Amino acid sequence: MNTHIQAEAPRGADLKAGALAGVIAGATFMMMEMGLVAMAGQSPWGPPRMIAAIVMGPGVLPPPATFDLTILMAAMGVHFMLSIVIGVVFAMVAHRFGLLKALLAGAAVGLGLYVVNFYGFTAFFPWFAMARNAISIVSHIAFGMVLGLSYRVLTK
Repeated sequence: MNTHIQAEAPRGADLKAGALAGVIAGATFMMMEMGLVAMAGQSPWGPPRMIAAIVMGPGVLPPPATFDLTILMAAMGVHFMLSIVIGVVFAMVAHRFGLLKALLAGAAVGLGLYVVNFYGFTAFFPWFAMARNAISIVSHIAFGMVLGLSYRVLTK
């Protein structure tokens, strides 16, 4: 008797494209978030430190929000792992969507991620509350829209 349970992708869903779209959206998000934070007069190293603190603990949080390769690598590992998972899940849902619907669904996913990250997960990671702002909202919505666009382009 085979007791191994294996999840299957919905017919037509391209999970590899979803994972790659997650990486593309994750990279876009990180560059945008760090750039907008810097334009607002804050250290661009603050957002990666907040992400790294998920696995490294709050001791890596600013101040000082300076560059640290170990912290940056931890942040990128967490961030891209989550981006890939989100991309794969998105592919399972959005594989039937055209471009416009994928963009709108992506925007909704991004906004949902913002709410979950900055209001839900603050119970576990209270430092996320300090980043409840327009930059985080816009960056998350952009993440979702880039996810939707990338997935559609990769699956044409």
